[in-house]
Amino acid sequence: MTTGAQSPYPARPRRSRLRTLLPLGVAAWLVLEIWLLTLVAGASNGLVVFLILLAGIVLGSYVIKRAGRRAFRNLTETARQQQGGGPVIPGARPNSEGNGLTMLGGLLIVLPGLISDALGLLLLVPPVQKAVSRYAERTFERKLREAAAQSPLGDAFTQARMHRPDGKVVQGEVIRDEHGSTPQGPRPPLTK
Repeated sequence: MTTGAQSPYPARPRRSRLRTLLPLGVAAWLVLEIWLLTLVAGASNGLVVFLILLAGIVLGSYVIKRAGRRAFRNLTETARQQQGGGPVIPGARPNSEGNGLTMLGGLLIVLPGLISDALGLLLLVPPVQKAVSRYAERTFERKLREAAAQSPLGDAFTQARMHRPDGKVVQGEVIRDEHGSTPQGPRPPLTK
């Protein structure tokens, strides 16, 4: 009898809901995109569909290239400020936020299909970019807090993301107090 015996095979962890539903969602999206393109082709002709797809590739490539140049320009300007010894002021450059969402919008425009084009064009609108950015930041902060609460490291995740308005780094040291240990004399000061 095998009652109470351990199985030689370890139990597989349960798949997350995202890993289960994501392939189904991608397949449904692809079918919908193809269906919409066939509707447009039926209402007009294949040349119109080809021109729509070509225009999407050209416009999306232009958007991605423009956002990449802007991001690279901001990076070189920041590096130049750091080498010159001047203070790096975050937020001093307008249009420096949203490069990632602009590139994502360009990528969605490049992908063939009408729904992806509409979503890509929607991501190019600045109020939509700000709303998506705020939502993503709130979601990331919430996930970070959840990870910190479940982690044995505790508060280390939150401490690593401290924001200082003046950009200064506060030096410090980690002191581990173990029960039953005695102090070994004065510690050196934290300043140079």
